Amino acid sequence: MASALSTGAVAFREARTGVLQQSQDSVIRQFRTSVNASVHLPPAPSQEHVQKALHVSVQGVLNANQSQGWRVLATYGSLRAFAPSADFDKLSPELRRSVETKRAAVFQRVNADGHPYLVVGMPVTYNSGEGTESRLSGMAMYLVVPQNTEQAYVEAMVSAIQHATLVALGLAVVLALLAASGVLRPVRALRRATRRMAEGHLDVRLAVNGSDELADLSRSFNHTAAALELSVAELRRLEAQARRFVADVSHELRTPLAAMSAVTDVLDANALHLNRDTGEALRLISEGTSRLSALVNDLMEISRFDAGAAELSLDEIDLAEFVQHTLAARGWQGQVETHLPRPGVLRTRVDPRRLDVVMANLVGNALRHGAPPVRLAMEVREERADVAWAVIEVTDNGPGIAKEAMPHIFERFYKASTTRTRSESSGLGLAITAENVHLHGGRISVANRPGGGAVFTVELPLHRDIAAADHDSPAGAR
Repeated sequence: MASALSTGAVAFREARTGVLQQSQDSVIRQFRTSVNASVHLPPAPSQEHVQKALHVSVQGVLNANQSQGWRVLATYGSLRAFAPSADFDKLSPELRRSVETKRAAVFQRVNADGHPYLVVGMPVTYNSGEGTESRLSGMAMYLVVPQNTEQAYVEAMVSAIQHATLVALGLAVVLALLAASGVLRPVRALRRATRRMAEGHLDVRLAVNGSDELADLSRSFNHTAAALELSVAELRRLEAQARRFVADVSHELRTPLAAMSAVTDVLDANALHLNRDTGEALRLISEGTSRLSALVNDLMEISRFDAGAAELSLDEIDLAEFVQHTLAARGWQGQVETHLPRPGVLRTRVDPRRLDVVMANLVGNALRHGAPPVRLAMEVREERADVAWAVIEVTDNGPGIAKEAMPHIFERFYKASTTRTRSESSGLGLAITAENVHLHGGRISVANRPGGGAVFTVELPLHRDIAAADHDSPAGAR
């Protein structure tokens, strides 16, 4: 497109210059020839000879160039002669000064009332002798020529060049679109392929056509996609194998652990009749068996989440009463401050067993690793007119959670303190808690309180018609 526009502009400029130059040269040549043939002014002429020579010169130039619309003016000092009219206002002062001081013809193109004119000024000189320089005679001839014909030629050229430029622009656009489509088509295909790969379709491949850089890029993409598909398939195979291994080991351990737990229960019943060393050994075995049994149960629960076999057994319950039962079942009522809504205010459908695991893990974690007082608060938070959340917060007054441990606190087998690597915690409690919350469609987060201690926040979706209208009434401490 730039080339077509540039070519059109250059063509117009050159054609216009050529037409005007040719017309100008032709007019000046004819004018000089007519002046040379018509002007006869002797040196030091009288005023009568000058006046007669002016009229003769003007008529001679006009007679030699009839039907061309010329207007001729002859001057000698203050004497003037003109034909066919006295309209010579197009002679500029600059052109007059040039004619008076120079020995060559000068010209100027002017535009008056929308019409172009060529104005020519020519001094009349004579030779004083052979081989000497010509001298100004004091007489000057002026010519005003309308250039309507040349203007029509230029306008016709403009129209022709415009049409040719439009055609060239159309061809340029078509060629540009064809060239761009040839480049953009494989680029768009590459973009679609990368999007599909990002969505998990690792078997996507590109069609390779040609041998240019885009074809090389398509081949490189196909090789990369094939290598990535193999790597991801191998990782998935290893991950599935690891999950099956954990599930199989956990399942196989449950039976012997159940037998060991039964034996330790019998031995614990007779521990009072055993000596001190035997009783201490029995206590260690009983505690180890209990921790191993809890770890196996946690691993079984994690394997269910990984396999997508975890399901909810929903039941509509009162969350405040349920939390009280959870604390009472574990003997934590005297260790936890509760700020709960009145019974019947907050009811929703949850899986009681899984919610019990969530509350037990959060409160137990605060009691073990925090410092009193441990508080449990519950409220309803409205997000929109038709969406509300049951918000449960468990806070403690301990040292809080280290900043570097905060992003990993819900990861499996992660322990925030390296000194607890041999503690009774398996590092799965908070991971199972997060999975259970997400299974309910809820959210869980952790932060440090400004005054010290950690705060765990659980948000469970609550339909608006389940929450009581007076949920914002003051909560009583129990």
